[in-house]
Amino acid sequence: MKKQMALTPHSPNAVLTVEHMYAADRAAMASGVPGERLMSNAGEAIAEAIIRRWTPRPICVLCGPGNNGGDGFVVASLLKDRGWQVSLALLGRLDALKGDAATMASRWCGPVVPLGPEALDGCELVVDALFGAGLTRPLGGVARATIEDLVSRCLPMIAVDVPSGVDGNTGAVLGAAAPAEITVTFCRAKPGHLLFPGRDLTGELIVADIGIVDSALRDIPIRTFVNGPVLWRDCIPWPKGSGHKYSRGHALVVGGAGTTTGAARLAARAALRVGAGLVTVASPEDAIQVYASQLTAVMVVPIADDAAFDEILADERKNAVLLGPGGGVGETTRRRVVAALERGKACVLDADAITAFKMNKKQLVESICSECLLTPHEGEFRRLFAFDGDKLKRARAAAEESGSVVLLKGGDTVVASPDGRAAINNNAPPYLATAGSGDVLAGFAVGLMAQGMPGFEAGCVAAWLHGAAAKRVGPGLIAEDLSEALPAILSELHSGVISS
Repeated sequence: MKKQMALTPHSPNAVLTVEHMYAADRAAMASGVPGERLMSNAGEAIAEAIIRRWTPRPICVLCGPGNNGGDGFVVASLLKDRGWQVSLALLGRLDALKGDAATMASRWCGPVVPLGPEALDGCELVVDALFGAGLTRPLGGVARATIEDLVSRCLPMIAVDVPSGVDGNTGAVLGAAAPAEITVTFCRAKPGHLLFPGRDLTGELIVADIGIVDSALRDIPIRTFVNGPVLWRDCIPWPKGSGHKYSRGHALVVGGAGTTTGAARLAARAALRVGAGLVTVASPEDAIQVYASQLTAVMVVPIADDAAFDEILADERKNAVLLGPGGGVGETTRRRVVAALERGKACVLDADAITAFKMNKKQLVESICSECLLTPHEGEFRRLFAFDGDKLKRARAAAEESGSVVLLKGGDTVVASPDGRAAINNNAPPYLATAGSGDVLAGFAVGLMAQGMPGFEAGCVAAWLHGAAAKRVGPGLIAEDLSEALPAILSELHSGVISS
């Protein structure tokens, strides 16, 4: 039986939208946790994060008119009590604060100056407690002027919840935002911390426990998660003592010809490295010698025409097929994708196998009747899908429309399932921006699906392994390095050295 990830709101990798966080706050308070205590705990977490990282120095706390500003007042009081030189600037009037924010402001015993760029004079560190993740309109007026001046001064900044100006649900910048050294958020991460450009502005993300117990999340329909081993480690198809190569699946990689053979070779080696028992490259006849001379443990078979390809597909042991890397965008690729899907094979469609359906999306969608994973980059995605919005929203919409799992690549890769589940990958270093790295990712995915992993789980594991391998190699990475870095990472996953 194929193992699926157990995705629950209690998971530390659960991602809360802004609306989910409001619901969690309400549920916590309804269960008897006062809002004042939540705010106090939030301020303490921020202050502790600052004290751990910096020695005392002049610090300016920028407070907004809502609960984010209330957190700022707590931080200011705690740091002042610890001997820090603290100044505090407020957007709006002190007597206009309400609720818990007003309570925390009443406990601040220092001066309050109006918000403005001049408030930054003389400070060496800044706490941005102006606006939290729920901001819905672009920053303007004195708030924007202050944030822009903060950017120009290059002062180190600590963000409360999110850097002001970052949309907590999408990561988009609303008018202006300053980059944070650290961002302290509460209970769980939000999409805006993980999706670009918000991810770049967030800096180091600290998720603080402020007293919202797991039961407060019980009734929240959380369907988005930070991708990581804690989600899927138990789903990895580790080899069994009684197993053999045929029980570990047989991946078929459809190769291209001419100067494009490298893509399929990279993918085939990756599929073998990630654990597929056997891997075969189906090669055009005029490229057979190129593949055979470059591959050893990977088998190579010729495909002269569609009939020959159908004969290869008829072998039920070949249970997972990768099409697209170097395959061309013509009718031949479309026919072979349809043939593989109609045979009920688990399929990974990458690169040319996606672009080939630019004018024939309906044909592709109608052919998907088996486990299918699409792995487009942004350009390929736009050739097939016309959805607007943030990356998470677009990937989900494409998965629902196509009936397949969609792995939308990038530094903030999103893996989305037709049933609404989604995972955001956050471990990919910039070194992956190199030729052939996407072919290796597709190879990891088809190798995992050959071993019986469902498309969503395979996409999540493949994306994480891809990033982990790239981080292990570091600067100077080329695509060939990724598969070679994989055994050490798999060994650490298997032994529990890597667990989260």
